[in-house]
Amino acid sequence: MLPQQRLELAVSIAREAGERIVAARHSQTFNQQLKHGQELVTDVDVAVDTLISERLDASLPGEQRLSEELAPDRDVMRTADALWVIDPIDGTVNFAHGLYHVAVSIAWVSEGKTRLGVVHAPFLGETYTALCGQGAWCNGKPVHASRTANLQRCLVGTGFPYRRDSRPPLMRRLLAILEHCQDVRRNGSAALDLCDVACGRLDAYYESVSPWDFAAGVLIAREAGARSGHLYPCPEGIPEDLYGENLLVSGPEIHAELGDLLRAADADELRSY
Repeated sequence: MLPQQRLELAVSIAREAGERIVAARHSQTFNQQLKHGQELVTDVDVAVDTLISERLDASLPGEQRLSEELAPDRDVMRTADALWVIDPIDGTVNFAHGLYHVAVSIAWVSEGKTRLGVVHAPFLGETYTALCGQGAWCNGKPVHASRTANLQRCLVGTGFPYRRDSRPPLMRRLLAILEHCQDVRRNGSAALDLCDVACGRLDAYYESVSPWDFAAGVLIAREAGARSGHLYPCPEGIPEDLYGENLLVSGPEIHAELGDLLRAADADELRSY
């Protein structure tokens, strides 16, 4: 199947998944529980992951998947030549609380590079798409990242891990951003934060996230003209396009300066002990 056909299939599946999510929100019949003792999951997450998997199997039987609920084994990142990377509901806490920053995220990665990305926000009525080398789009219209060069004018998105004991070391990064940038937004969906970078609504985004959270969104941002990378070197054996630790995505003019700022904050944190 050609990349454009794969993209059309992914868009169709994402929109169907979005309809399922909206219907579940309206019915208010879903159950909630914690996985790993701290991360919220609903039965809608599992149902939508199942729907996406069934639709992919029907059109492309046997292709490997990495998905948050049904196929979360990250070892496949080291071995698969091609891989679908799926987050059925990015922003589960938002979904459960009735907030609108909720997305279906679907990416296809081949030979370690993300080739297509779809992020569909059913409550916002926005569908973001990208094919590698062909630009980024929202509802069929091209989008472009911020060209801001002044860090003091930058609006920066981020998030925090579910584990509360992992949050304190990140506070120095946050304080550095608040001191040197315009402000911070924490919207609760990495995929949509990255799409906001693609649209220029956010000038930058940094966080450590799972591959299904960012695989589609980072391609969309990159194809919109943003620069993507990591604050520190990536480990061998994992494609950089699937390594979500210390991710930094921003307008190209501020990327280096923002990276230096965050690394300096980390160094200050280490010196404080």
